[in-house]
Amino acid sequence: MLIIDSKDCENIDKALKKYKKKFEKAKILLQLRERQSFTKPSVKRRGEVLKAIYKQQIASGKIEG
Repeated sequence: MLIIDSKDCENIDKALKKYKKKFEKAKILLQLRERQSFTKPSVKRRGEVLKAIYKQQIASGKIEG
């Protein structure tokens, strides 16, 4: 739960802006998207390996990015 400390004289727009920044820094939306569906650890690992292979191929010049 995000808590925003706002002063009485503070504008509602400033408080909303603070909330949005705190929301992005906490990465709540990413966590919600990850929890929508379960991916097996082996599938995650395979994706990471494929991504690493792809990055290596781009770095070596085999694939044009």
